Amino acid sequence: MVSMARTEKKEIHKIHVRKGDTVIVLSGKDAGKRGKVVRAVPSDGRVVVEGVNMIKKHMRPTQKVMQGGIVNQEAPLASAKVMLVCSRCGKPVRPATKVLADGRMVRACRKCGEVLDK
Repeated sequence: MVSMARTEKKEIHKIHVRKGDTVIVLSGKDAGKRGKVVRAVPSDGRVVVEGVNMIKKHMRPTQKVMQGGIVNQEAPLASAKVMLVCSRCGKPVRPATKVLADGRMVRACRKCGEVLDK
């Protein structure tokens, strides 16, 4: 059997949400839950959302963590399964891009027009 060298680069996916955004989960066991994006992983096309997709991790006692045991933590989920929530109208939206007077491109709510970027 011929082995293939792993020389191909991993493609980076464009994620429509950023760290700190409030999102709603569209499908899966946590469908309908809202939470804040804790971490975005563009290389895998995944996001970690606060309080969503909780898993139990078995931790061994180490120098850093003296107390071992079972720990609950958030696991990454596919970015396509979450939708951005507007801070003003509170509805899930697909963000539009808007060019401001100073030339910056920002994300905006399609329903109420609120600028979603800080």
